[in-house]
Amino acid sequence: MPHSSSSALDDLLTVRDFIRYGVSRMIEANVVFGHGTTNAYDEAVFMVLEGLHLPVDQLEPYLDARLIGAEREKMISLINARIATRKPASYLLNRAYIQGIPFYVDERVIVPRSYIGEILCAEDGFIGISDPWEITSVLDLCTGSGCLAILAAHLFPNATVDAVDLSKDALAVAELNVKTLELTDRISLHHGDLFAPLKGKKYDLIITNPPYVDPAEMEVLPPEYRAEPSMALDGGGDGMDIVRRILADAPDYLNDDGGLLCEIGTGRHIIDDEYANLPFLWLDTEDSQGEVFWITRDEMMDV
Repeated sequence: MPHSSSSALDDLLTVRDFIRYGVSRMIEANVVFGHGTTNAYDEAVFMVLEGLHLPVDQLEPYLDARLIGAEREKMISLINARIATRKPASYLLNRAYIQGIPFYVDERVIVPRSYIGEILCAEDGFIGISDPWEITSVLDLCTGSGCLAILAAHLFPNATVDAVDLSKDALAVAELNVKTLELTDRISLHHGDLFAPLKGKKYDLIITNPPYVDPAEMEVLPPEYRAEPSMALDGGGDGMDIVRRILADAPDYLNDDGGLLCEIGTGRHIIDDEYANLPFLWLDTEDSQGEVFWITRDEMMDV
């Protein structure tokens, strides 16, 4: 049974109260996470801080701040909507963050959460790139909201970035983010199927977070994931169909010293078996092991 909203409005007063309430309600309702947060506490913190237009990385100063009536009503409605609709919080708030950069998101794109962002922003630098200033051209395949293309523009100051997606709806969201973050002079958006709109172009770096969910997984996705465009998740027969196409064509679109950084989910065993002759460098992040690979053009051509 839903909790009494009027009782909650009377009893909950502070940021701390609403975070605690959100955690309890979401755990009780068996809400599923994975769209920028991995647990009920982080989700509640994000929802409360973002919902109150507070910095999402500064909880401590606001924990005991009291909310006015309209804010309390908004927080109750937000928590109730998260449970009732099972939509990811980022859809309810139209906001997601990658490495501290804010992005507009809605149901036209998957919620940004690629491990590639963490890898590119590693404190000791990304292992495949010795000097970010030497990167002058980047391609982001399956760009979705444009988050990785925008991150690349920030990380590689000398680079122009091409971003491709098959979904016109996704590109509309990407265009909004590119304009909002004032990067229209450096990021070009292209509609098409992978490399199709880019004939004759070559890049120092290709990054991609393509669809890689297999049909069996698609069948059992929780409602939170079903709220996202299936086109952005469905990777075909064993989940690796699009990854194979990228591997086949990437060498033709890379400069001699260029490389490919690709997220593939849990399909490493498939790729390792099928491409046993390729020396993939598998990269780990805080929340993943071997779900992203790096390989250079030279390594792909030497087989």
